[in-house]
Amino acid sequence: AVVSTQSVHYGRGHGLLDTPTRAAKAMMFLTKGYEENIGMVVKQALFPENYSEIVLVKDIEFYSLCEHHLIPFYGKIHIGYIPSNHVLGLSKLARIAEMFTRRLQVQERLTQQIADAMVNAVKPTGVGVIIEAVHMCMCMRGVQKQGAKTITSKMLGVFLDDPRTRDEFLKMCHNEK
Repeated sequence: AVVSTQSVHYGRGHGLLDTPTRAAKAMMFLTKGYEENIGMVVKQALFPENYSEIVLVKDIEFYSLCEHHLIPFYGKIHIGYIPSNHVLGLSKLARIAEMFTRRLQVQERLTQQIADAMVNAVKPTGVGVIIEAVHMCMCMRGVQKQGAKTITSKMLGVFLDDPRTRDEFLKMCHNEK
């Protein structure tokens, strides 16, 4: 309705003729995470391995839609875990993140969902997730503050209980020695 009303108002329309269909297809793609679950994403990518140090996949680029305004937010996700007899294929960490970012979201819930999914998939001794994001709803409307980043974190297991493990994870995420 907005597209047709605006096109009539401004005397345009040729470029807008298929916009409702394109917008619907885009929304289906941007919310395809609702069609996935952790089993579909992880599949058979859990491998027996005697490794007990931090595994970190960082700077996972993501794009999601704010559930309050349907406006994008984007940034980077860092996921770390300490295996307990099994490691997860590295690409699966990015796929887990993708599954949840392709849903209408708030960053706080997104952080929690990724951490919980890692616990359910791998049964690690600990998980840490940090998300750094720019929210377009803060940049292009409302307060209009470009460059503001929102950072959320979720620590579980030894990442929560052991300050040395948490510190090592945080330093790894930020390239500190």
